[in-house]
Amino acid sequence: MKEDYYEILGVNKNASSAEIKKAYRKMAIKYHPDKNTGDSKAEDMFKKSAEAYEVLGNEQKRAKYDRFGHQAFDGGGFGGGGMNMDDIFSQFGDIFGGGFGGGFSGFGGGFGGGQRRTKGSNLRIRVSLTLEEIANGCEKKIKVKRKVTAPGTTYKTCTTCNGTGQVTRVTNTILGRMQTASPCGTCSGTGQIIDNKPDGADPQGLMMQEETVSIKIPAGVEDGMQLKVSGKGNDAPGNGIPGDLLVAIEEKEHATLQREGDNLHYDLYISYSEAVLGTSKEIDTVSGKVRIKIDEGVQSGKILRLKGKGISSINGYGKGDLLVHVNVWTPRTLSREQREFFESMADDENFRPNPEKSDKSFFEKVKDMFS
Repeated sequence: MKEDYYEILGVNKNASSAEIKKAYRKMAIKYHPDKNTGDSKAEDMFKKSAEAYEVLGNEQKRAKYDRFGHQAFDGGGFGGGGMNMDDIFSQFGDIFGGGFGGGFSGFGGGFGGGQRRTKGSNLRIRVSLTLEEIANGCEKKIKVKRKVTAPGTTYKTCTTCNGTGQVTRVTNTILGRMQTASPCGTCSGTGQIIDNKPDGADPQGLMMQEETVSIKIPAGVEDGMQLKVSGKGNDAPGNGIPGDLLVAIEEKEHATLQREGDNLHYDLYISYSEAVLGTSKEIDTVSGKVRIKIDEGVQSGKILRLKGKGISSINGYGKGDLLVHVNVWTPRTLSREQREFFESMADDENFRPNPEKSDKSFFEKVKDMFS
């Protein structure tokens, strides 16, 4: 089972954003590869803490994590999972400040004025899912058009910034000489410029390519939820890292089932004679049709609960239920013989309303549904 993000950073669930940032900085400095050369456990902790901070350091992602847990991000490489060193250094380089005295060696050229690898732009798609696919989880293969580095494209070190991705300017002010650093305008901060551009490539050496991407959808996703497939967005020029593919979930309307969280609702209509004599009915579920028994004398408004026939919880807490609402259909027109029969039963005690204590009121039924 995956470790809790709050436990990884050593903070409680009520921690403020500042406390979370401080805890991550402490972890990142402690386990940074430059201080733990060749220590695989330290590298693993460095990646875990960065993954935790990617989620908890973002208010929207943190809210989703608090609600849905890891499964809101983990299906098929969503969220923070699978971060590599380039992801960490490109996204969180500023978290270290000057804690290492002017930069780190090795990864992406270092911080504190060194080259930072750029990230390609993200792509966004919408995936429509049936209720059955949402209930059980599924895998979708989607064709995506994304920018990739054109074959034959080569890059060379930018001569303006000498590969650092930044240019330093010194200006004289009334307070003395001030030094400022800004992204290099020649290479847009990548530290590289295009050396050879094949035909069909854009000015950055990229070309459009259609690719089939396999997306694993975890069971229990909701309409409007956004999942992330890392590295399946547009490529970045030079030594940059690809962007991400953001997948927006759209839930298709079901013909007979209504969703409410992890529970499902089904309206079952039976005739008056079926309500009196009892019957069995075949109904829809997300795993196929099932036959249920209707006892004789059933009252309209009765709710039958089928345990575990609802939607799988995205947190992995089991499944919801299927609530079958029994509706007795009252005929609108009667033949002469039928009318005479019911008129003769008007004073019969079996036809007089006589609810028992076990027959719950409408408000009690509603309360039970939400409990």
